[in-house]
Amino acid sequence: MHLSLLASLDPQCRQFAAELLSGTHLDSVVVVHDLIQEATVLRRIYRGGKLTERSSSELEHGCLSCTVRLDVVPTVRRLIHEGVPHAVLALPPGVEPDLVMEALYAQLDEEFSIDNAVLALDPAELEDQLWDRRELSELGITGSPRDQRTSGEFMVAALAQADTVLTSSSLSRSLSQFADPNQPVGLELLSELAPHATLASSADELRPGCFDAHEVMRRQSPGEVRVASRRGGGAFRTVRVELQRPLHPDRFRLALPTLAAGSCWLRGRIWMASAPAQRIAMQGIGPRLWLESTGDWLAGGEQPASVLALTGRAAEIVESEVQGLLEKAQLSPAESRRKAEYFNDPFGLNVSN
Repeated sequence: MHLSLLASLDPQCRQFAAELLSGTHLDSVVVVHDLIQEATVLRRIYRGGKLTERSSSELEHGCLSCTVRLDVVPTVRRLIHEGVPHAVLALPPGVEPDLVMEALYAQLDEEFSIDNAVLALDPAELEDQLWDRRELSELGITGSPRDQRTSGEFMVAALAQADTVLTSSSLSRSLSQFADPNQPVGLELLSELAPHATLASSADELRPGCFDAHEVMRRQSPGEVRVASRRGGGAFRTVRVELQRPLHPDRFRLALPTLAAGSCWLRGRIWMASAPAQRIAMQGIGPRLWLESTGDWLAGGEQPASVLALTGRAAEIVESEVQGLLEKAQLSPAESRRKAEYFNDPFGLNVSN
């Protein structure tokens, strides 16, 4: 059976997107899952555009992973045995395609293939979603208080996993007839966040991309930096900086607030003087920023260097200023001769201490 995985934070966008995707295959079935009232899974199945099955079940733990493991995967298994040629899995809001992919590959012995991983969204809301401090549970999108992701974290992850993006203007006239003037700006931001994805901005342009599991893994690798092809004059830009000397931890810490202030998405890998053997991955999405060690540089066969990319409003991300700020955070030639123990470790990165 062929599968199209559909993720979204917006149930209305998701519904229209599912209908569009089902039209790309004959005899396609649409399966819509929702997690409601904390531990109740609602499942609806559409065949030929008509609702043919509606059922609910109670879970012991009302979390998204349990929903996928205990209801989404068994439903896929049943459809495979029924001989369904293609199914659109409209995932509960907040579920990333990755979670479903892992569960399918782990639990199913039956033969299946993932054709597409699709994200449906309203580009007019994208920038605000990246900057929103509230967690998905606070927004009422997921019921589990343990889900501490923000809408921005969901969006960045889902975009990395998606090969196709369907926007609200492509889904239905009812969604686009009162289009927000921020939609064109949101589409610009989308092209910076997901240059790899096939973008359908109208229903007539729907040509879903092709799922590539290895590419998804590479795009999501901590510290990975991919940027869109350079083009000028837009509302958003991405600046990429590469540095060949380690960063001074204190000077870098002082530079971080300025770097993060105008960046809705900051990512990359850094070479820190206080932990020079460690490859440090960094990511900042809206108001959140974190660093993590991904192991030794030499273990991965990678030459130590800092590579960062910052995406934000063009008026706030000035390449010369970003470059200058980071170059000042580098060690001087004299400092480069110092050992790691000489430097403060404000981020707690040197695990040998």
